[in-house]
Amino acid sequence: MSLTPPAPDDQWGDLMKAAQDGDQAAYCRLLLAITPYIRSAVRQQWADGAEGVEDVAQEVLMSVHLARNSYDPSRAFKPWLSSLVRHRLADRARRYYRRTRYETAVEILPETSATDGAKELQEDRDDFEWMMAEIEKLPQGQRQAVQLLRLEELSLKEASAKSGQSIAALKVAMHRAAKALARAFERDGQ
Repeated sequence: MSLTPPAPDDQWGDLMKAAQDGDQAAYCRLLLAITPYIRSAVRQQWADGAEGVEDVAQEVLMSVHLARNSYDPSRAFKPWLSSLVRHRLADRARRYYRRTRYETAVEILPETSATDGAKELQEDRDDFEWMMAEIEKLPQGQRQAVQLLRLEELSLKEASAKSGQSIAALKVAMHRAAKALARAFERDGQ
């Protein structure tokens, strides 16, 4: 099989439609074309540097494969792909923070001192307290969305049942809360 150059992003939707209709060559061209975009998007958004970028990119490609029938050819392809990237990044971050939440790295280096560790611990506490204070400033619906979806890590369905809010309302509240917290983060130079 000879490889043709990857398609430009304005053709990705057409390639996905052809792939949905069974055109394997179009599907291969699509995967070749979107892989550099996915790696770049992950690299820009993944806070942990180069480590994990390839893993997340592979997870996104797997998601494209598994969700390819859910793509609506009447809509733009790039936003659909970008949402898969965001979701896989969020999944990866949740796994990372669940795994490391109760872990404490212990490193004994000659140049460290007890006061350095105490200072870092205090800074972590200050950051946590700052974030909790910012969350408390949010309107009730946004605060509840953050509490249920991020702090308690409930699914949208579970959070909806617990709060009495619709899933759509929770999504909107979470989006607005995230934007407000990002603005507070930038404003305070955290």
